[in-house]
Amino acid sequence: MCGGRLAAALTISRTPAPMWSYFVKRLGLSAVIVLCALLTLFLLLHLIPGDPARIALGPRATPEVIARYAEKMRLGEPILTQFWIYVTNALTGDLGADVFSNRPVLTIVLEVLPNTLVLAIVALAWAALIGIPLGCLSAVRPNSWFDRVTGLLSVATIAIPSFLVSIWSLLVFAVMLKWLPVIGAGDPGDYLDQAVHLILPAFAVGLGWVGYLARMVRASMLEVMSENYIRAARAFGLRERTVVFRYALKVAVLPTITLVGIGFSGLLSGAVFAEIVFTRPGAGKLIYDMVVNRNFPVVQGAVLIITALYVLITLAADLLVAWLDPRVRDSL
Repeated sequence: MCGGRLAAALTISRTPAPMWSYFVKRLGLSAVIVLCALLTLFLLLHLIPGDPARIALGPRATPEVIARYAEKMRLGEPILTQFWIYVTNALTGDLGADVFSNRPVLTIVLEVLPNTLVLAIVALAWAALIGIPLGCLSAVRPNSWFDRVTGLLSVATIAIPSFLVSIWSLLVFAVMLKWLPVIGAGDPGDYLDQAVHLILPAFAVGLGWVGYLARMVRASMLEVMSENYIRAARAFGLRERTVVFRYALKVAVLPTITLVGIGFSGLLSGAVFAEIVFTRPGAGKLIYDMVVNRNFPVVQGAVLIITALYVLITLAADLLVAWLDPRVRDSL
């Protein structure tokens, strides 16, 4: 009995792992994920029946172009040697060249990637500004009419696909009411016009995350509000607003940080529907166009860059949570 109590006390009082140790572990895990992505993209050319050079360049490529591509990619080498060359080229920023224009893939992707990043940031920002307060207020008044309405709206926004929101918002606000522009990203250099063109895509992409964030914050807040230190704060006579926003929300928002990181990473891939519907230049539309044109090197490079961004943003979110809550460092 005493031994069990002593073990429990030692477990509770154990010093969390140092931040550098957690950083090294998470960095190693992120590197493994990126390496697996590289391996998957590389094997796509070799697992599909047919000539890898012809698959990569498409049916329109001439024999001379195919021969030059095979020589450049050293497709005659053993497969392990080819994979090593592919990895080293990718790590140095050489993702290949466009089949038609012969421009570097990295340059093509970086030209449109800022549009996707801006769309994801704006979509997640307005979703967080609405979803986090809704979840907090729902937890403060559980089982009230406000909590039930918020729960119903949250489930509804989560259930509606983003491509459906994109199509209906385009039809209603752009075609029928003519309040907002239909397609495009706005005139270059005209920031007001670009902001107006961003409203509908950001609304369509971020609507589902309002429900996700509201439900996550509500669940975390309900758990935190039952803790002893919250009861003690109330017993000392602190105002309910102070207890909720100064003490409870600071702890309850930690799981939301991880969700925001994952959500932002997911929005990079989820923005493809909005970019296609609104004909907005971005990484998602670029991948779609290149798949249609069978321009495999650009598809391969764009997917790799988005995967690396996904891993990097998730890593940053995990490190932030581990810094704010040292207990998380023992999870690896």
